[in-house]
Amino acid sequence: MFSLNCKGRLLVVDKPLVMGILNITPDSFYSGSRTQTVDEVLFRAEQMLMEGAAILDLGGQSTRPGSEQLNADNELSRVIAPLEALHKRFPEAYISIDTYYAKVARYAVEAGACIVNDISGGSLDPQLIPEVAALKVPYVLMHIKGNPQTMQQQAVYADVTREVLDQLADRKAVIEKAGIRDCIIDPGFGFGKTAAHNFRLMEELPVFSLFKAPVLLGISRKSFIWKTLGTTPESDDTLQGTTALHMAGLIKGANLLRVHDVKAAAATIKLFLEMKGAG
Repeated sequence: MFSLNCKGRLLVVDKPLVMGILNITPDSFYSGSRTQTVDEVLFRAEQMLMEGAAILDLGGQSTRPGSEQLNADNELSRVIAPLEALHKRFPEAYISIDTYYAKVARYAVEAGACIVNDISGGSLDPQLIPEVAALKVPYVLMHIKGNPQTMQQQAVYADVTREVLDQLADRKAVIEKAGIRDCIIDPGFGFGKTAAHNFRLMEELPVFSLFKAPVLLGISRKSFIWKTLGTTPESDDTLQGTTALHMAGLIKGANLLRVHDVKAAAATIKLFLEMKGAG
């Protein structure tokens, strides 16, 4: 069991939880996740909460391979009004801000976010780690090689699991030294990894429990799934493949599922818990 101090409220992770993805972007890789208006965000958030999401993860720019990088001000202009509206409409919801900018993190937490989800491990804005420490909120520490614009050209490893594990351990020491107390570990599926690397990380996922922190599985509708199946991100077959790997991830120790399809993920967790209880 883990507990995360979210601005004075404890988020208890005593069973697997769902993090629902809310993208305020025109270019995220899965078209079904894109929203453009505050009303669209509120509608989708309400649906996700009703379907079983424990956390809403709000992001203002795509980090798919080759995506265009926004500066902090442009990203902030996308997320701040929807975030304020979300917090006002659903004050009890745990909201995560998906950003690697210190400025965005600061304004987002002031507006109602209580978790910072950073794809960069603190590598893209040197002010982010000290800012999160000052904000005293949980931090999602993810592995990436390079940045979203270059990462797939850098997907070379002698031993992907060992290297991801070692790099996360190094970064975890840095964030702890900075004063961040609550950490979530994300191996970074798809971020500077080939399909073969992603499947290897899935197979060896239990090693990440060594960090004694919740492990986040972020594989929803990603290309290593739909390309393996010969489909598209939007395909029902891709959702079925995602669901199959979610069950595999739960069996191997995942604590959080970051997903586009909350209902399917919540059902997977329910079946997993029933299976585990029967044992």
